[in-house]
Amino acid sequence: MSSREHGADVAQMLEDFEHTYTQVTAQVARVLVGQRNVLDEVMTCLLAGGHALLEGVPGLGKTLLVRKLGEALDLTFGRIQFTPDLMPSDITGTQILDSSPTGPKSFKFEPGPIFANLVLADEVNRATPKTQSAILEAMQERTVSIAGTSHPLPEPFIVLATQNPLEMEGTYPLPEAQLDRFMLKIVVPPPSSSELVEILDRTTGSSEPEVNAVANARKIARMQQIVREVPAATAVKKFVADLVLNTHPTCPTAPPSIRKYVRYGASPRGAQSILLAAKVRALCKGRCNVSYDDAIKSSAPSLRHRLILSFEGQAQGVLPDSLIEDAIASAEHMRQESDA
Repeated sequence: MSSREHGADVAQMLEDFEHTYTQVTAQVARVLVGQRNVLDEVMTCLLAGGHALLEGVPGLGKTLLVRKLGEALDLTFGRIQFTPDLMPSDITGTQILDSSPTGPKSFKFEPGPIFANLVLADEVNRATPKTQSAILEAMQERTVSIAGTSHPLPEPFIVLATQNPLEMEGTYPLPEAQLDRFMLKIVVPPPSSSELVEILDRTTGSSEPEVNAVANARKIARMQQIVREVPAATAVKKFVADLVLNTHPTCPTAPPSIRKYVRYGASPRGAQSILLAAKVRALCKGRCNVSYDDAIKSSAPSLRHRLILSFEGQAQGVLPDSLIEDAIASAEHMRQESDA
């Protein structure tokens, strides 16, 4: 293949990727008012093959977004409503006795709602820690083990969990190990005045817009593969590594705010999340290479749930996003010094 033909193939691939992305987001936007940044970050998580945690007060459209996204992508959809009395088997499935009259009695596996392409874990922090941990293996290994047998989950597989702020009654903090398995934590803001008026127009009338399927599992799997193939320069990866290391209070280059208010910094999964999200962002902009700006704009949703604040940070109500900005500034300074 000549360089011209290769270049044409790359250009066509970028065009197809951007076109599909635009189609999917446009379909969801027919029903979801505003929240474009939230939709973009959920799509980023899906195309990077990760899981997303959406946080916001009830009634902001988190569940609606996930449900309509499943319709636009024509994926199998499973919903798990987390409650304090939910059991792990209600999520993963269980062994049941098959008492068919025509044959011998035997146990068979009855899959739970987690056996779907797109799983909505609604209000995940309302369940007890034991039940929350039931989705850990599924999120990390893409399998579920029941009675010593491992059952693979369908591909693609993504968990989109919603949670209420911890200050609200009836919630349980998610364990750090479970938080780290979410690629992005997406904060869902309240609507503006104009958006609220449009919500009223769409939801109090006689009809609501419908969402059409514009992609399928095979298409999403191909887009996920393309994301993995996007190159990133060594300098950009070094910048991401420095940024994540700067979230650790023991790092010599960590800013003063990190040393004062953070107990533990982000794990290597944080760096992986930044780079994968940056690759998706680059493709959506029609580029097949990652820029520093892609990495910077992917940092907050990738790291905000991975910073464990010290007691002083919690007492003073320090926001993780402000600490991430300080870590970015420190990494930028290191990059400028190395370039000089």
